[in-house]
Amino acid sequence: MDADLRRRALEWIDQDPDPDTRDELQALLDVEAEAEVRERFTGRLQFGTAGLRGELGAGPQRMNRVVVAQAAAGLAAYLHQHEEHPSAVVGFDARHNSDVFARDTAEILAGAGVRAVLLPEPLPTPVLAFAIGHLGLSAGVMVTASHNPPRDNGYKVYLGDTSQIVPPADADISAAIDRVGRVDELPRSDDYVVAGPEVADAYVAAAAATAPPGPREVTAVYTALHGVGLRTLERTVAAAGFPALVPVPEQAEPDPDFPTVAFPNPEEPGAMALALALAASVGADLVIANDPDADRCAVAVPTGPDTWRMLTGDEVGALLADLMLRRGTPGTYASSIVSSDLLGRLAASHDRAWQQTLTGFKWIGKIPDLAYGYEEALGYSVAPAIARDKDGVTAALAILALAADLRTQDRTLLDRIDDLHREHGVHATGQLSVRVEDLAVIVTAMTTLRTTPPASLGGLEVTSVDDLADGYRGLPPTDGIRLGLGEGTRVICRPSGTEPKLKCYLEVVEPTGDDLAAARARAASTLEAIRTDLAAALGL
Repeated sequence: MDADLRRRALEWIDQDPDPDTRDELQALLDVEAEAEVRERFTGRLQFGTAGLRGELGAGPQRMNRVVVAQAAAGLAAYLHQHEEHPSAVVGFDARHNSDVFARDTAEILAGAGVRAVLLPEPLPTPVLAFAIGHLGLSAGVMVTASHNPPRDNGYKVYLGDTSQIVPPADADISAAIDRVGRVDELPRSDDYVVAGPEVADAYVAAAAATAPPGPREVTAVYTALHGVGLRTLERTVAAAGFPALVPVPEQAEPDPDFPTVAFPNPEEPGAMALALALAASVGADLVIANDPDADRCAVAVPTGPDTWRMLTGDEVGALLADLMLRRGTPGTYASSIVSSDLLGRLAASHDRAWQQTLTGFKWIGKIPDLAYGYEEALGYSVAPAIARDKDGVTAALAILALAADLRTQDRTLLDRIDDLHREHGVHATGQLSVRVEDLAVIVTAMTTLRTTPPASLGGLEVTSVDDLADGYRGLPPTDGIRLGLGEGTRVICRPSGTEPKLKCYLEVVEPTGDDLAAARARAASTLEAIRTDLAAALGL
């Protein structure tokens, strides 16, 4: 094995406080696994979507106690540069090592002179975001990998406005992390505060207050997907006066191994099977799911006695926007550029401003007068005053309120979607999403789009090609390509910021005319044709 590589690995082992990752790395050295060790020591995890995320394990390219200690020390240095009396709250979910990483963070922040508060138990990410403003602190850290596979963990960083970090803060924190020395020499302190139940209590009260008076009768099956959402959502639902949820027992309690699902993401095939089966057996009005840290919300509705359909993130986004607009909520309505443009038409019909942002809720959260924001990946903010981040608890509450109100009229969420499509046209959205082992596949696909974009997709001429790396309509540069295919129809391709995936987002807009079903059929056919041609053009 290369002598310098072995030296760096031994130095890592020498400072690592975790015996498990020390032993893991030493075992790799013992068997001369040079390629594996080199991969782990080529660079380090970088701040992506608001922080760090990666596979658990030893080395700077994995999530572990050394990387977390470096991140905490870098964050502390950044806060001291920008705050006279810096402070932070640290939360965590129920993933492997989340509690350990959170405690390390609190100790290092306190040791660096940052007033630190540690939440007392695994709680949803929205509670952490809320706690920043509720406690009047400078920053927040949430230890979570959201809906990633069980082997992953992550580290989300928020600033005092309760939104996730964006440039240049992420680069500044990353630079501060680069300057951190050995983590076993960092000062640590147990002079931090462990919060009592009052923070979660305050969140539940604030979340419940977002549901105005109205009908409450609705039966909903709920799955936490082995995450931390159940107790907080149950308390919020009860405080708002709704009937108790019907939880999926096999997925109700936190379990970091996520034993009943291949991926703990409600968008993934099969993840909702248990919930849908339970809903059919109890005759539920709808199904609600949170991802493991409960910042996302998924919804399913019955289409027959024993048949169910998952609503897309864009459909839920439109329903919640319509609800907020009809309530008269003032301010700007926002969505990411990969989300449906239907929100723009809805906002215009109510004389409200609409703003598009880059992908990621960190950008939506920065809009000063945000009334409502959403992204198609099941993220919704119906209560920006609580926190400027996506919140699967308040979104679930809003869906319950809407479903209960429609139920009094013998109508459903699907009926309301029909109303919106009749008024504004069918907006059919879909994805071509490819998970890869080799990130070079994504680089090649993006290069192909930039250098030789297709002339047509699905029988429609590609009328415009916008490289998002050059900025798009005043937005900051990002790695992505937008292909326009006529009025309202478009494709946007980008690498995922949190997973090894290439994601392509498709939207087809079809005038409704007198036949909604026919318009939907035309839109679905065009969408599938575009998806097929796009896959071929990218060599996927």
